[in-house]
Amino acid sequence: MGRVLITGGTGFIGSHIVRAFCSRGVKPICLVRRSSDLANLEELDIEIRYGDVREKKTLIRAFKNCNIVVHNAALVRDWGKYSDFYATNVRGTMNVMEVSMETGIRDIIMAGTNAVYGEENNLTIKDEHSPLNPHYRYFMGSVLPCKLNYYRDTKAVVTEKAAQFARKHGLNLTILDPVWVYGEREFHTGFYEYLCTVKNGAPFMPGSNTNKFHVIYAGDLADAYYAAFRKRLRGAQRIIIGNEKAAPMHRFYQLLCQKAKLRKPMNLPKVIVYPVAFIMEVLYSALGLHQPPLLTRGRVNLFYDNIEYSVRKSKTVLGHMNRHTLEQGIEKTISWYKRNHLV
Repeated sequence: MGRVLITGGTGFIGSHIVRAFCSRGVKPICLVRRSSDLANLEELDIEIRYGDVREKKTLIRAFKNCNIVVHNAALVRDWGKYSDFYATNVRGTMNVMEVSMETGIRDIIMAGTNAVYGEENNLTIKDEHSPLNPHYRYFMGSVLPCKLNYYRDTKAVVTEKAAQFARKHGLNLTILDPVWVYGEREFHTGFYEYLCTVKNGAPFMPGSNTNKFHVIYAGDLADAYYAAFRKRLRGAQRIIIGNEKAAPMHRFYQLLCQKAKLRKPMNLPKVIVYPVAFIMEVLYSALGLHQPPLLTRGRVNLFYDNIEYSVRKSKTVLGHMNRHTLEQGIEKTISWYKRNHLV
């Protein structure tokens, strides 16, 4: 099958991808920065090579003697400077594409996101033919940009740039666009923060009983990366990865709290939460704080918007089917948090 190099393997999703390859007898090469915490990769049969996707010259030696690249490294946050998002998500990805071509690598699997199709409240089930619509229109967005759009916008930019580059140079590029991901070792996409807030005694939280929210367990997403590795699809492809159907959001959080033996807080209406989030963003931005507030307009809207996508292509083209039900995925996630004394 050839030698596979994985970027971003030390992070939440990346560590699941590395494990998916290792469990199938593939010894991947992991590209890591010298400052990276390797705790998520301990005891795995891997080869470490050092480099930074933002620094093209560090990639050339690391990419030698590889046949395929799984590019998962990205800046995934809802706070920060646009220039930082662009440097990692756009320029970093194009460095990977360019060095792959220069070192003779023809096959690239790239981490995308459902966010490029838009995460606005929508009853339409979007698929790979849906237009790119990443930029969410927030209240006072032209004056105070919502930083979650920085992530969405840069991922949409690089989705188009990478596909154009692949077609121009005859590379095979498969972009996997996952929905919202939960699982072991997740700390920064919102789910673990929700649990911690509930554990600390919050009686109320943002939420709705009517919207659907599309998620996938990280282990099932990692299986899709391995399926793409085995398939070696030709040309430039985009494939959405997620549970077969979006579940009601209140059910997801009920299960999360139930498995953690916590009482789910009562839902607060958006009309109360949204102004608080806006004020928090104003204060944090004025003070120049590097950490995001507990609530932002982007985070709040995700608690109320209906977000659904079709995963038909992942089944028909990749042959990918989830191994875990929603209940099983949440059970494994909470069990890991408990073993590590995190909830």
